[in-house]
Amino acid sequence: MSKVPIPFSEPPWLMGHPSPYYNESHKKWQKTCRALVDELMADAGEWERVGDVPENLYSKFAAANMLIPNLSSPLPVKWLHKVGIRTLPGGLPVEEFDYIHTLIYADELARNGSLGPGGAITTGMAFGVPPILKFGSQSLQEKFLPDLLTGKKRICIAITEPSAGSDVSNIQTTATRSKDGKHFIVNGTKKWITNGLWSDYASMAVRTGGPGPAGLSMLVVPLLNTKGVNMRRIKVQGQTAAGTTFIELDDVLVPVENLIGKEGMGMKYVMQNFNHERLSISIGVNRLSRVALSSAFEYCLKREAFGKPLMDQAVVRHRLAKCGAELESHWAWVEQFTYSLTKMSEEEANRELGGLTALLKAQAGRVIESCASTAILLFGGNGYTKSGQGEIAERIYREVPGARIPGGSEDVMLDLAIRQLVKNFQRKTQELETSIERPSGSSKL
Repeated sequence: MSKVPIPFSEPPWLMGHPSPYYNESHKKWQKTCRALVDELMADAGEWERVGDVPENLYSKFAAANMLIPNLSSPLPVKWLHKVGIRTLPGGLPVEEFDYIHTLIYADELARNGSLGPGGAITTGMAFGVPPILKFGSQSLQEKFLPDLLTGKKRICIAITEPSAGSDVSNIQTTATRSKDGKHFIVNGTKKWITNGLWSDYASMAVRTGGPGPAGLSMLVVPLLNTKGVNMRRIKVQGQTAAGTTFIELDDVLVPVENLIGKEGMGMKYVMQNFNHERLSISIGVNRLSRVALSSAFEYCLKREAFGKPLMDQAVVRHRLAKCGAELESHWAWVEQFTYSLTKMSEEEANRELGGLTALLKAQAGRVIESCASTAILLFGGNGYTKSGQGEIAERIYREVPGARIPGGSEDVMLDLAIRQLVKNFQRKTQELETSIERPSGSSKL
């Protein structure tokens, strides 16, 4: 590998280009993350090939305090101090962690070219813990957060079902109260649940009321070693090491105290968690696109065909240029979007950026499809082979559907984005009209 970075192999700010977004804390954090991730995930490609990660990988991340950066910013400082976590790797105080630090962490985690190993250790902390943190009662937090934040226990987020993916309001898993009122009795199935196999608990969306979104609630449901719970691995095209799981729930008893927030508010809790999820997906998918494109770029500099390097072919340069423009445009949007989050309250961000988050995530899927398919074509037969020079391109190409479907499928995201933008436009228009003072009295004209 050359010491001069291959074009598109790093975001512009890591290529030495000036940027307004990154301060000295961010730059130090990037170096710390890269060193730790390179150490902890050195065999990520092999793990993805065999479809599993070492049993002690999660505990290694926990010991290094590298699970906490998966939480949305600002971090839950009081709780972290309570469990003895005051700094992150590199001496970063938890109080100083912002969404730019989140951006850097998610980007570095995907730099190995595989989403599976990273997903195996991040998804539960990133998406399963926040509902408890944001909406759980004090007693619920006291019950679960100490072990979850320190990595002693694991949790997953369990929303999707065989008949309810992006259509969250169609969830069929039921939670009915027992006759003595002490438990919810949970019945149903959850599908494509990342980390489920290894999780002690799930932050689960269930139906406690009638049809539609108003009937949904969220519970902390025990999984491992729980009567009535059956879990099995689902073999998927990409992210094979992430522990994608099918969960069957047959009369599972869940204490009523495990209700997250208020009954009937599940839809709201689920939707507020999606912004962080979709941004995290967008960041990782952009880095995967970068790995695919830069690998193909480097290959084209060396590979000769028809008596000259592939890079001397105009059609090759055109393909690289088209993908490069898409990649860097998306990254610029990711950076700008992330910066906005550092300046907005969570309530404001959920209101103003929900539609744009969906659009950002949808565009990430389009970018990786473009970059990965181009890389395959430029690698030729090597890109069709699960070993050798084009192995990375072949592997990333299998990740494309996993970028375009989980977290909200592409078509649903595009539609949601426009509906949200229209809703915000109409609301602001109405607010503007009502704020204008109308002249009083009669006109003499």
